[in-house]
Amino acid sequence: MTPVRRLVIDVLKPHEPPLVEFTQGIGETETVEAVASSLVELDQEVQNVKLTLEGPDVDLARIEDAVERLGGTVHSVDEVACGEYVVEERPTPQD
Repeated sequence: MTPVRRLVIDVLKPHEPPLVEFTQGIGETETVEAVASSLVELDQEVQNVKLTLEGPDVDLARIEDAVERLGGTVHSVDEVACGEYVVEERPTPQD
């Protein structure tokens, strides 16, 4: 099967652990070489966070386990890049 090189997911997480610790915990997941997080929305109970993960073969199941272990939930998978390299999005006439 073609390896997943980049995965962008929407996560709902509690305020604890803080975003830095949460991101570091996800980054320690096997198959993840790098992760970036962005706070999308904040309310009294939870934070909505976008995670962008990259690696040679990112494993969604392991990511979901790590997110749940840290108290969060994967809300959706928003982007997937597979293959020998990551294809960067470019504007098209439809945009």
